[in-house]
Amino acid sequence: MNKIAIMTDTNSGITPSCAEQNGIYLLKMPFTINGEEYLEYGDLSYDKFFEALETGAEVFTSQPSPSALTDMWDRLLESYENVIYIPMSSALSGTYSTAKILAADYNNKVFVVDNKRISVSLSCAVFDAIKMAKQGFCCEEIVEKLEKNALNASIYITVSTLEYLKKSGRVTSAGAAIGSILGIKPVLQINGEKLDAYKKVRGMKAALDTMLEAADNDLKTFFKNKKFKIFIAYSGKKDTACQWLETLREHYPQYQVEMAVLPISISCHTGPDALGIGIIEII
Repeated sequence: MNKIAIMTDTNSGITPSCAEQNGIYLLKMPFTINGEEYLEYGDLSYDKFFEALETGAEVFTSQPSPSALTDMWDRLLESYENVIYIPMSSALSGTYSTAKILAADYNNKVFVVDNKRISVSLSCAVFDAIKMAKQGFCCEEIVEKLEKNALNASIYITVSTLEYLKKSGRVTSAGAAIGSILGIKPVLQINGEKLDAYKKVRGMKAALDTMLEAADNDLKTFFKNKKFKIFIAYSGKKDTACQWLETLREHYPQYQVEMAVLPISISCHTGPDALGIGIIEII
């Protein structure tokens, strides 16, 4: 019997093909469009999701059902001694709390990590866990290291429109209207547990420049002398993201910069054509 199964969900941005290639077990997260439930990477494509979003559909994300979690754990425990499940931050979803309660019935066979991450930062934690499991670390050691390293990540995101932040309640209708007239672009930050406003600027170029300045500062201070990865992240169409990727690679020729898709749990708030940069310390 294999020793430890590493499990996460699609809030990590990890695709089913990437998960299969790397021995990661991936739970597809639910979301609803106009009251009808779907699963991320299920029977509705990423493009169709954005088509629905742009036509004004009511889109909501939710946590997985208890049975979705326990059914997957039960299947994995047929082949593994233990399961480590790494969901999105407990501050952004109730999934961690639900999973922690359910895991209490598994007699220390299922471990749930409060990694305080989402998207590219969460995916890095998952790959750290895979590496540590291969190196022979036990479950308790892996959980401890992931939780100790949880806040050592920084993500900045900007959006092309305030409309979806207005829908999610993160900006008022009046603020969205004024912002649209003035060409205001918010730069948002995910640093640990929550999504916060970082700065408001006028125009997309200023927003991208602001994210670069913030990343430069983080690299010189918080991430100095640490091992880290740099990502660009995007929602919607890939063309603009490729230009942003090229900008980052020219700006940081000494580093490898990778590209990732923002999960639906973020995209439903940012809308299409959101762009971001993430710097994540790796173990």
